[in-house]
Amino acid sequence: MENAVIILRQTGIMFLYMAVGFVLFRRNLITKEGSKSLAHLLLYVILPCVIIRSFLIERNTENVQMILWSFAGAILVLAIAMAVAFSFFRKRPVDQFGASFSNAGFMGIPLITASLGEHAVVYAAAMIALLNILQWTYGQWLLSGDRKEIQIKKVLLNPLVVALLLGLLLFATQVQLPGIITGCMGSISQLNGPVAMIILGVYLGELKIRDIFCDKRAWLCSFVRLVVTGILTMAAVGFLFSSRRELGEALLICAIAPVGSNVAVYAQKLNSDYKYAVKTVCLSTLLSVLTMPVIIYFFETKL
Repeated sequence: MENAVIILRQTGIMFLYMAVGFVLFRRNLITKEGSKSLAHLLLYVILPCVIIRSFLIERNTENVQMILWSFAGAILVLAIAMAVAFSFFRKRPVDQFGASFSNAGFMGIPLITASLGEHAVVYAAAMIALLNILQWTYGQWLLSGDRKEIQIKKVLLNPLVVALLLGLLLFATQVQLPGIITGCMGSISQLNGPVAMIILGVYLGELKIRDIFCDKRAWLCSFVRLVVTGILTMAAVGFLFSSRRELGEALLICAIAPVGSNVAVYAQKLNSDYKYAVKTVCLSTLLSVLTMPVIIYFFETKL
């Protein structure tokens, strides 16, 4: 119950960040190109710092097992989401992409930090990296229909994959980074929530609010992402991680996050339905302020 209240409060704070991006865009104080630069900062600097820092922990039996379980849990959670999305949206690639991949990095991590503590971010690191691998491969293939978009070199050079591998290396070798570096990474990591939501606020500012709420397709995609996938994932992690509740809850928070903003990024890049993709991101993000606390409440009190 306590974490559900924390998540409700934290989502409210994140929506205030989102309002900042919305106002800045509507007043022409930030442009679409400016938001792209912020997105690059987030992807190439902020999120890698978050992931690497999460692995700066003691290497012992318990933590090794925890990391292995987090990889297994990430595979399970992503498999559930992709299977659900495929069953609902087999012939609608933008919806299938959006329902498959949550905003686990941009929105999930700040909520995990607020509700479970900074130490719990490591539970989500594997899922965020695997999710990005799938977006760069399966996701781009969905939107383009061309397997040439799947390039292993690009996958391996994905900054979040690099960060995961570097984090695992630091964990395995127990190399101690200088305090000035870890301190700098800590400060940068705290930018994750504000910068991510300001970018989403810019997305929201591009659209008429009425158009977002009047699109039935976007409502269905949001319902599948937030509710159907959320309930199935809650049941699965509640059963499989009954003895590792904190790990299960961290994975669940990532799984019930709204549609990932990368669906809009890739839709624009691959000449797919960019405006509709932005609608699914914005609508699901707005609705998640209600759905996420409710699902976490049921997870904590009923399972």
